[in-house]
Amino acid sequence: MSQRIITFFEKRSFGVCTYLAERLDISISKIRLFFIYSSFLAVGFPIIFYMLAGLVLDVRHYVKKIRLRIWDV
Repeated sequence: MSQRIITFFEKRSFGVCTYLAERLDISISKIRLFFIYSSFLAVGFPIIFYMLAGLVLDVRHYVKKIRLRIWDV
C-alpha cells in the first residue's frame, strides 16, 4: 500500500527535487527532507518555491520538445 502511494506521488510530482539533487550532486532524500522541514519552519514558502520551480521545469521541457520538432523538419 505504501509503495503505491510513493509511486503515485513520484509520477505526478514535477521532479524538482530530482533536478536539484542531480545539479548539486546531493542525494534526493536530503533535498526532499529539506523541503519538508523548511516548509514547516518558513510557513509554506518552500511549497510556493517548489510549485514555481516545477512550472519552470515543465515549461522548459515543453520548449525543448517543440524546438526539437521544429529542427527535425
